[in-house]
Amino acid sequence: MKNKLLVSACLMGFDVRYNGSEKANLTAQFARWQHQGRVVIHCPELAAGLPTPRLPAEIASADGMDVMAHQARIIESDGHDVTAHYQLAAWLALQTAIEQCCGAALLTDGSPTCGSQFIYDGSFSGIRKAGMGVAAALLLEHGIAVFSERQIPALIAWMEKTEAEYDPVSTRIR
Repeated sequence: MKNKLLVSACLMGFDVRYNGSEKANLTAQFARWQHQGRVVIHCPELAAGLPTPRLPAEIASADGMDVMAHQARIIESDGHDVTAHYQLAAWLALQTAIEQCCGAALLTDGSPTCGSQFIYDGSFSGIRKAGMGVAAALLLEHGIAVFSERQIPALIAWMEKTEAEYDPVSTRIR
């Protein structure tokens, strides 16, 4: 069985980041997967109706799990609370991953939505901290493996391993 992969639209070259840029990081493997119809391109923030460009937003003194548990907020650089938009973004990412049968997600690190290894500390001073954004946390909570763009070799290994464990002759997991 071939895995499908939810991929942040900005990593696929779409200018959808908060500042209107992209972070394309395509490899030959991703081109193959895309050609095979295994890449599901998604921007949670655009899906939730946030514009491009938009003000920078950070999770205030917490992480995405706290935001999804209604214990923390996401604030734009002008002080505007955009928590509800980002929570919706997380739920839409999960809905897309489930509907498209994605077993894993490749998300943009640092984002209050997609960060999986680090996010910013909420001070808008460029200080990074370990933590996850709202979509990464929600996807992981629902059993979808989450990788950052810095973990592409690990993602490729995960995809190969999970596919090798599937026995198509008997349709059983070994």
